Amino acid sequence: MEINKYLEANLACLSRMGAPVFKWLGSVPPGAPEAVRERIFLNSVGLIDWRMDNGVGVLEQVPLRAVYGDWLPKEKPESSATIIVGSGVGYGVNLVLGNTPNSHKLMVVEPRPEILLACLGQTDFTPFLEAGKLHFLPPDQEIIAEAVKHLDVAFIFGQIYLRPDYTLRQLGPEYDLWSRITREKLENFSVELATLRLKQETMVSNELKNYSRAMLDGSLKPLHGMGEGATAVILGAGPSLEEHAKDLIANRREAIVCSALQTLPALERLGLKPDFCLAIDFRHSMENAMRGLSDVNFAKDIPLIYSTKMQPGVLDLYPGPTIPLWTMGGLATFVMRDAELVLDAGGNVGVTLARFLTWAGVRRFLLAGQDFAWKGEFSHAKGHHAAHGAYRFDPAKDVTLSNLYGEQIYSHMGFIAAKRDLEADIKTCPDAAYYNIYGGGAVIEGAENLAIAAVLERGLLIGGASARGRFLDALERARGPRMRPVYQARGNSWASSMRNVQKKLEKFFKKPERYQAEIRATLAQVQFFLKQDPLYLPYLYNEIMDLTGMVQTRIKFGSKDMVEFRQLVRRINGKIKEMDTCLCAPAQAAA
Repeated sequence: MEINKYLEANLACLSRMGAPVFKWLGSVPPGAPEAVRERIFLNSVGLIDWRMDNGVGVLEQVPLRAVYGDWLPKEKPESSATIIVGSGVGYGVNLVLGNTPNSHKLMVVEPRPEILLACLGQTDFTPFLEAGKLHFLPPDQEIIAEAVKHLDVAFIFGQIYLRPDYTLRQLGPEYDLWSRITREKLENFSVELATLRLKQETMVSNELKNYSRAMLDGSLKPLHGMGEGATAVILGAGPSLEEHAKDLIANRREAIVCSALQTLPALERLGLKPDFCLAIDFRHSMENAMRGLSDVNFAKDIPLIYSTKMQPGVLDLYPGPTIPLWTMGGLATFVMRDAELVLDAGGNVGVTLARFLTWAGVRRFLLAGQDFAWKGEFSHAKGHHAAHGAYRFDPAKDVTLSNLYGEQIYSHMGFIAAKRDLEADIKTCPDAAYYNIYGGGAVIEGAENLAIAAVLERGLLIGGASARGRFLDALERARGPRMRPVYQARGNSWASSMRNVQKKLEKFFKKPERYQAEIRATLAQVQFFLKQDPLYLPYLYNEIMDLTGMVQTRIKFGSKDMVEFRQLVRRINGKIKEMDTCLCAPAQAAA
């Protein structure tokens, strides 16, 4: 048995590719490969194995079929992907590599460097690494989250198979830990991608309709750093909001108090008026927030920071001042970063508020009503549009948790994903202090959970009066017309290009059996063409993904694919014309 035969070649390949896992392996002591050699042996059943501290092999007492028997994808392997947690010496990795199409992506998360070295030493992985089919990942949450985002085709057109290697639990708890972390990253991205895929068209269409208004409403760019030294209270609509409202009203003078737009009816009922509110939800149901107000004039002097992806009709209902917020995934993603704040808003407005205020310089946060869970019959504070009637627990979509007092509470994946996002943000901003005014909800990791009495006793709402004034003055100045960017119309040139490529493909599709490679190459060229314009790319997201699905997941092309391509071309040309109409008005200063 030749041990570590392929280690050098695999490491050289990872180095050439600039793989993050190679840098991680660089922290391994120089003698590690030799230590690995001593651990690898032929076990009693004739398998290459890893010898544990007790002298027994990891696989010695477990049949391979019992471990890996159900690892191969059963549905749509060509458009799916697998993530393995725990490489072992490579049996599971080789099983998936050798029994899936080239289009099936495989990612391997290995928490222990010595185990990964053992895996890399037994198999020549260079062809799979160079082809982009195989990726080894270090135990790093950010790297895993970023890698998961590259599985969007598998999310949309296939499935993601998470395969923890349970035999490696014998080595330590880190395998369960990284299986859980990887699952959470998949769940978070699944929620994000579902929104993006299903609603991207609506959101960017809303941006186009709101574009002229946004040019008149101003810019948040001047608020950068204006919150330094301030304390911010972010009001959620959780059930605990009601028990803390009275104390917050009496002690809020020196803090910036903010909330979601949809929380305003609950705050009106409690007599707690925020300094500003924020909205990111693009759905028509946001109109309920306005209709829930007993007196619409309650919001007349509350500035609304609105995502440009919101329904224009909701903005038309708002009685107070409005200021636009450009967010990632929309028109401003690539072309306005230098001129505007372009925020990764996340999927929860409480998270958005924290990110916006962090960008503005705030470093002390108090969370009130940010429960992310409930323990009684009501999931939201009274007055919120989701607080109507008693909530019935649904085991198909809800989960049970324990609160700080050991009581059973309830939550759902939307709340869980938002809580994880907030906790991740807290970790990435170590100079910020977060205090959760606790009311029996979910425990927020990284935030100090305090009763309202402790908050007042420690003076956490005191000391930022001048900073608050500076921030609110800057918010007032942010309103007003801004210069409208000038964009050149693309409609005619794009229509001509798409017409030419359609004619080319129609020739190939007359004899598709002969021209399979040419069809795939031409579709890939169109895919590249659609991605090359950063302004138009966000609105074409669904068309690009549909084309990507054709290029990467179709095993064989036929006449129905030409029909699908013609439909794509019609949609693309229609969108380009719409964008030209909204964005390419004559150059002028908004006035």
